Amino acid sequence: MSDHKKTYDEIFDLLEKHDNWMRNTINLIASENVSSPAVRSAIVSDFRDRYAEGWPGERVYAGCKFIDEVEIICMNLAKELYNAEFADVRPVSGVVANLMMYTAAMAPGERMMALSIAHGGHISHARKNLGGTAGAIRGHKVQNWVFNDEDFNIDVDASLAKIRKLQDKGDEIKFLLFGGSVFPFPHPMKEFREIADEFDIIIGYDSAHVCGLIASGRFQDPLREGADMVTLSTHKTLFGPQHGVVLSTEKFADAIKRAAFPGMMSNHHLHNVAGLAVAFAEMMEFGKDYTGQILKNARALAQSLHERGFKVIAEHLGFTESHTLLVDITETPLQHGNVLEERLEDANIIINRNLLPWDKKRGRDYKTPGGIRLGTSETTRLGMKESEMDAVAEFITRVVMKEEDVKKVAADVSEFKKDYQKVHYAFDTETEAYAHLRFK
Repeated sequence: MSDHKKTYDEIFDLLEKHDNWMRNTINLIASENVSSPAVRSAIVSDFRDRYAEGWPGERVYAGCKFIDEVEIICMNLAKELYNAEFADVRPVSGVVANLMMYTAAMAPGERMMALSIAHGGHISHARKNLGGTAGAIRGHKVQNWVFNDEDFNIDVDASLAKIRKLQDKGDEIKFLLFGGSVFPFPHPMKEFREIADEFDIIIGYDSAHVCGLIASGRFQDPLREGADMVTLSTHKTLFGPQHGVVLSTEKFADAIKRAAFPGMMSNHHLHNVAGLAVAFAEMMEFGKDYTGQILKNARALAQSLHERGFKVIAEHLGFTESHTLLVDITETPLQHGNVLEERLEDANIIINRNLLPWDKKRGRDYKTPGGIRLGTSETTRLGMKESEMDAVAEFITRVVMKEEDVKKVAADVSEFKKDYQKVHYAFDTETEAYAHLRFK
């Protein structure tokens, strides 16, 4: 056997090992989900090998007549789900969607407001010295919202005062960005529409984490609450393939379209557009039940952890109004987010470490933060409900608080997971969620 064939076989061996591992894990990553058999079927279609530069009906390439029809269906479903005047489904990721939004809203180097990373902001919102997309790629000067640590939300009065002070100094703000990566509570957009109109500021909303909840009327309605543009990342609470969307009023449609092509992309991963169209159809059919259970599960998991001695953020507000909860683990035996993340992974529980708003003041950084972030999108998709969240909390407690042998916990997690191998809230549910599919 040649070395190349050995490498070839090794790749598929690793893929199969990963799929088999996922069968045995509880995945609580807030930015992940599991797609349905129908979405998986769509993304392995011949669309994966084709090009379709430009807008449907205006392609640079021939051979797109069916591709165009699917993309138009996808756009129409997006507009219907979000009650949007315009939808561009071409972004290949949420970060690309944000770049399209920035391009449509601002000239390079102009100033914007966004959450800091420690307060839940995403790296695509961040300034240049952090390597953030907004600063490093577009050169935007990023000011941060004033944040209320206790309520884990934007401080409206202090932030309004900050905007006005910057405007008075001549440091004009051109763009206000809401949304984030740790997003337990709706953001107060309505309160900023008046000052945005006064100073001709555009409002954007990054719904990457909560767009599935928004589609089902479970979180907030950004386009009715003051946003000019909304971006989506389509594989979190929305259970599609990895892709992106930009929604807006008609006013920004042409600028967004031009930002997509020829600005950001040549081809735009047509197989994932097809998969996204399928996911939108599933969301329209099953979304209300699915997202309702996500919220019940998030609150149940938070309460179960709280009762076992974990310091879940914002207890006084019911912990969360989304799929995400944030836990301060500095008073647990493991103390550091990176250590806890590794220990849980060894126990077949997948989470991510996360900065807390006050970590920097305490000398912590993203490598050794004081928090962990948990999400209930994937466990819910597999049919778990409130009682299962209590069992999940007990597994976490055994690793973190009781410091049990992780191999023993891993075996128990694997046994528990046997009953949760099929996707729910979908048209087709026969194929297992993590089945390794190999074409030959």
